Amino acid sequence: MDRTGGSGGGSDHRQPEESKPLLGEMSAPEGNKMGAAPCRRALLHCNGMRYKLLQEGDIQVCVIRHPRTFLSKILTSKFLRRWEPHHLTLADNSVASATPTGYMENSISYSAIEDVQLLSWENAPKYCLQLTIPGGTVLLQAANSYLRDQWFHSLQWKKKIYKYKKVLSNPSRWEVVLKEIRTLVDMALTSPLQDDSIHQAPLEIVSKLLSENNNLTTQDHESIIVAIAPLLENNHPPPDLCEFFCKHCRERPRSMVVIEVFTPVVQRILKHNMDFGKCPRLRLFTQEYILSLNELNAGMEVVKKFIHSMHGPTGQCPHPRVLPNLVAVCLAAIYSCYEEFINSRDNSPSLKEIRNGCQQQCDRKPNLPLRLLHTSPDLVSQEATLTESRLKPVIVTSNEIHVEVERNNTTNQKMTAGVGNDSEPNLIDCLMVSPTCSTISIELSAQADRILGCYVEILKMLSDYDDWRPALASLLQPIPFPKEALAHEKFTKELKYVIQRFAEDPRQEVHSCLLSVRAGKDGWFQLYSPGGVACDDDGELFASMVHILMGSCYKTKKFLLSLAENKLGPCMLLALRGNQTMVEILCLMLEYNIIDNNDTQLQIISTLESTDVGKRMYEQLCERQRELKELQRKGGPTRLTLPSKSTDADLARLLSSGSFGNLENLSLAFTNVTSACAEHLIKLPSLKQLNLWSTQFGDAGLRLLSEHLTMLQVLNLCETPVTDAGLLALSSMKSLCSLNMNSTKLSADTYEDLKFAGRCFVPFCSPPPDLDTTSELS
Repeated sequence: MDRTGGSGGGSDHRQPEESKPLLGEMSAPEGNKMGAAPCRRALLHCNGMRYKLLQEGDIQVCVIRHPRTFLSKILTSKFLRRWEPHHLTLADNSVASATPTGYMENSISYSAIEDVQLLSWENAPKYCLQLTIPGGTVLLQAANSYLRDQWFHSLQWKKKIYKYKKVLSNPSRWEVVLKEIRTLVDMALTSPLQDDSIHQAPLEIVSKLLSENNNLTTQDHESIIVAIAPLLENNHPPPDLCEFFCKHCRERPRSMVVIEVFTPVVQRILKHNMDFGKCPRLRLFTQEYILSLNELNAGMEVVKKFIHSMHGPTGQCPHPRVLPNLVAVCLAAIYSCYEEFINSRDNSPSLKEIRNGCQQQCDRKPNLPLRLLHTSPDLVSQEATLTESRLKPVIVTSNEIHVEVERNNTTNQKMTAGVGNDSEPNLIDCLMVSPTCSTISIELSAQADRILGCYVEILKMLSDYDDWRPALASLLQPIPFPKEALAHEKFTKELKYVIQRFAEDPRQEVHSCLLSVRAGKDGWFQLYSPGGVACDDDGELFASMVHILMGSCYKTKKFLLSLAENKLGPCMLLALRGNQTMVEILCLMLEYNIIDNNDTQLQIISTLESTDVGKRMYEQLCERQRELKELQRKGGPTRLTLPSKSTDADLARLLSSGSFGNLENLSLAFTNVTSACAEHLIKLPSLKQLNLWSTQFGDAGLRLLSEHLTMLQVLNLCETPVTDAGLLALSSMKSLCSLNMNSTKLSADTYEDLKFAGRCFVPFCSPPPDLDTTSELS
């Protein structure tokens, strides 16, 4: 093999080919990085200049035919030679000219090139290299020495790659093939060329070789993997090679090659891959690698260490692509567990049908597997006429999943009793009676069950990292799981830990993802609330979610209205059991007049008075209502200004001292009030002008004001910590006509949104003149 290289044309003496298997080198002592040994071969780079691989370029060409007669010697003398300019292209098989005339009328095949070398004889043309071909020599003259060397190394590379493609396309003895692969890898590692194809070309050659030869032994597999390992540390494996790696992970999950060679490859994929959609086999390889780690003796402990190595020892993961890639792998693996069901999606019910039990038995095709169906209340009479055989458990088997449906006669009787009754049922009774009439159990195959357990456990691990939790919550907010998984009790029970972690996180960007991503679509809050398809408790997780949402910026009429419309029964049941959060919810519903129905209000009051905590909070509510009536009684001043440095407690004390039903103008400028004072401000029925200049009033307070102070006309937020999130809530205040947002965090986009909503501002000016900021409290 030609080893000519370097800018000076001298020989590049390389280390002899290793005779012992490389697997022995990788047995590093404990404490070393896994897979560190193959990296040593990657350090055998050529010293000196680095070049980009040429695919085409302009160069001078001269062809000299070997003289055989006296006349030919005269014709080929230096006096008769001429140089032709050509634009040469280095194709995969030959060197060709864009203008096939003259010397380059015919392309030169790499197989016809006997040697490529730099001209070194005395008086040779400057910056020249020669290609020895049968019957002559082709001279190429570049503009400078760097271009000459670039052409030299590029031609050598193309010629050798062409040779290896030929040699490895028809393997005879695998010992020879393995030696040629090692030589090919060393050539790529020591090449002075810098290009993605330098390492990718050998991988593609090996990939094609493996795809065309399926009868290799396990030892051959491992030897080839070890041989190409150095190339994989900085390059993604080609699709066919990924398929080969997947097969090795499935057949030999406990092989040391998986740990020592595949680990750095998978780490690089997770750190640098931008889109698994463009190369799904990379995702499949990562998936199989993680499953092979789970097959080791330590099992999930090894997987946990791998996840920790991807995150890093610090509190912040330095690689932003790791989490999205891990989540993508987990979602695809979980999806594959239910693939048998998803393939016949036309016969499976929607999530809403699963929850409400509204798909009828007659709508399903009898020749397809039974899909997670619930009996509709409308079909109870039909169910009563079914034969006894239909009342026995029905087991439907597919290749991967077995579904067992047990008929529940007791539940059917309860549902039958409710049919034909036009009166509105009791809310708590509705909660106690399940909306489904069938007990559903899903049995996965042993393999699918292991896959599901592994990847749900990984999602749990990801949720334990504080820096990953916001992004994980955002990725899972749209509920990216198939509806068959959501109806699988084991899956939802295991995933409950992740949802609980979201519910425990005080950051709004995390726990807000419990709600649906858009109106009309279920969120985790709905799925894990009593009556939801994933709820397996008496509402403990639901109470935890409501508690964190109410403690954040969701203490608003909109959120309370949503609970009253959809989850009033669970709220009342949990309040009846003494849950303090639910007691507070019911009190707020009464205080904000969320419930219009008088009977429902009386039922809520009865629920509150049935427990000690409820009775105490209801008495406090009654006391606040009496104070509110006194506060809103007509009379008192129409304009009021608090002294500077006043606090929320001072404002509360002042407003509890008399009647302020006539108060229209309130100035809290330069005081120390915060968003907490909004609970007192919303009790002023006639308030039209509010000055909050240079206070600590924030977004949470703005949300309350926007829902309750419907008559507010003038608002001064100059030098307050409000942000776009709170300011956007003001777009619902139809009566607001003047708004001062000077020295706030208002963005241009929010300004345009508010402007489009019809609000008129004074965004960059002093307070409106009609606000009295100088008068003192008498």
